[in-house]
This record gives sequence, C-alpha cells and structure tokens, in this order.
Amino acid sequence: MPDADVIRQFVATRLDGDLLPWSGQAAVMERFGLSNAESEDVVLAAGILPARYSRNRQMLTTALQLKLFRSRVVVVGCGGLGGYLIEELARLGVGHLVVVDPDTFVEHNLNRQLFANASNIGSSKVTAAALRVESVNPAVTVHCVARAFEAGDHSTLAGADAVADALDEMPARFALAEGCRDLGIPLVHGAIAGWYGYVATILPGDRTLHQLYNRHGGRRGIEAQFGNPSFTPAVVASLQVAEICKILIGQGTLLRHKVLTINLLDSEIETVAMD
Repeated sequence: MPDADVIRQFVATRLDGDLLPWSGQAAVMERFGLSNAESEDVVLAAGILPARYSRNRQMLTTALQLKLFRSRVVVVGCGGLGGYLIEELARLGVGHLVVVDPDTFVEHNLNRQLFANASNIGSSKVTAAALRVESVNPAVTVHCVARAFEAGDHSTLAGADAVADALDEMPARFALAEGCRDLGIPLVHGAIAGWYGYVATILPGDRTLHQLYNRHGGRRGIEAQFGNPSFTPAVVASLQVAEICKILIGQGTLLRHKVLTINLLDSEIETVAMD
C-alpha cells in the first residue's frame, strides 16, 4: 500500500479545496491499483477527507472518520429498522457491515422497509441491502448472512465493534444479547410498536434487555400488537445509529442502564433508568 506522503503528493492537484472529490478518489484507485475500500483507507489515513463526508466534519475529524471506516458493525435484521440502520451507517462511513436476515421481501414490507420495492418482492433482503450500499457508498464492504441468527452463533458477531438489534422476535433478541455478552461486544437495541419505540445500549454484563422485557413472554415483539408504520422505524433506527456512532468514536454519553422511550403520538421522548 502507498504511504501517506505518496498519496498526498498524488492528490495535491486533484483536491477541491481540501476535499477529495470522487474523480480524485477514482484516480487514486487507478494509479495505485486499489479497490474502493483500500483507496478510502489510504486517503483517510493520509489526513485527506473524501468530499462525500464534507458535512460530517463539523462534528467528526478526519481521524474519527478513519476510525469509523475501520470499524465493523453487525446489523441483525434487515427489515424496517435494519434497512434504515444499514443506510445510515453506510452514509456515515462505517467501513464494514455484516447484514443478517434469512427473509425475502413480501408485499406488506413496502410500507416501511427502505430496501423493499415493487420490483424486488421475493428477493433476498440481505442482497438488496448490499446492492443499496454499493450504490450509496461503494467504499463500504458488506458481508451478507442469509440465515436467521441463532443462540451460539458467535462466528457472525466475531470481530464486531458494535451490534445493532433490528429483530422482531424475543427469543432471538435474548440470544443476540447473550452472544454479545459472551464476546464482549456492545449491543444497541431498538424496537418499534405503532407510534412508539424503545432504544437502549447494552454493554457486556448489563441486564437491560432482560429488565425491559419479560423473558418468558410471547415470541413476537410489541410491534406485532401495535403495527409498523413508515415513520417509527426511521426515528428509532436513527437514534440507534447515533448510539453506535458514539460507541465507535468513543465520545458522548451512552444510554447505558437506561431506555429511551419514544411516543410519537404525544410527541414525548423520555429516558427511563433501569437500575
């Protein structure tokens, strides 16, 4: 891989101000025989910000953008929550995404699932996620896992810096929390139910999920009772991405031992302590 000084010299005449436009990044790939992901890494490591992230830099330094790019996030569930999680993480610049879901799209997904459209009914959700990320941010590497997450599936979670819970069945949620605990990985939980939602960050050893839900309740989450509109997944997923971003860059206050409760019908958001 070329070193930082070589990269800086090569791109010096290709910058737009102090930003590297896509044409300049394409030139880096061609000149040094690099993939999208490799070029993004060497450019960021050289202290140069790709232009796509120009609106990030009021809150993220180039060093933090590199930290995001070198991070790995597992998104378990590619439906209502998962689609928005994947979209926003890719646009943020998280460089490695593992997307997990066994399902294909059905017609009732069209009201809320970001990657569902009239032409891909019956198609794999994880494949649609990978295609979408490729079109949004081709520097992001996506690994598709087209099977259900099960207890003890440590291989899917291994190496993750954070895991996003976008599931809709309670046994799988608890299995995911236990897997994250075993591997020492932070888990960001999200759930929706009609106008309402929950967000919580669960660090290894925390029992927040078990305190929030009755372990021996029904298989389906609360959304089965209250429905799934288009807007609640977008709100909840965005809050989850904010928590994941804070985990990855090591800044901010996390929702640890707390649950953020969202009531969009009455325009109320509250933080509830779980101690």
